[in-house]
Amino acid sequence: MIKKTAASSIEFSFSEPPRIAIVVSRFNETVTEGLYKGALKWLSEHGLPFNSEDRYNVPGAFEMPLIAQQLAKTGQYDGVVCLGCVIKGDTAHFEYISLGATIGLVNASLTTEIPITFGILTTYTAEQAAVRSQEDQENKGREAVGACIESLALLEKINQLS
Repeated sequence: MIKKTAASSIEFSFSEPPRIAIVVSRFNETVTEGLYKGALKWLSEHGLPFNSEDRYNVPGAFEMPLIAQQLAKTGQYDGVVCLGCVIKGDTAHFEYISLGATIGLVNASLTTEIPITFGILTTYTAEQAAVRSQEDQENKGREAVGACIESLALLEKINQLS
C-alpha cells in the first residue's frame, strides 16, 4: 500500500500495515480524547487499521515514557504514539512534567529503536489545548500518528540500504 500524507510529500508503503500502540493520558481527558479521535481519523483516512486493544490509558504524561518503552520492548508494536496534555498552572509543576515526559520519550525511542512520537500538548491555557484537540486538520493527535507512520516508512527505507 502506498499513501501520501496530507501534511507532507512523503510517500509510504508497507508490505504489511504497521501495528501501532497508542498511549493516552487520562489527565485532561476531554483534550486527550480529542487527540485520540484525531489519531484514529488519520489512520482511517490512510487505510491503516487500528485495534482498540492497542490503546493503553495512563494516569498522566509523566507515566508515558515507561509505558511507551515497555510497549516498544514487547516486539508486538512497530511504533508507539503518546497523547497527553499538560497545561501550565501557578507552580513549576508544568515545567517538570513536560521536561520529564519529553526526555523520557526521547530516551525510550533511542533505547528501543522504535518510533515513539510525542503527541503531548504543553500549553499555557486550557483554551490553547482545546484548539489543538478539535476535530479538524490541525488536531495534534493526527500529527503525532502521522509522524510515527512516516518515521516507520523512513526506517524501512534506510534498513533496505544495508
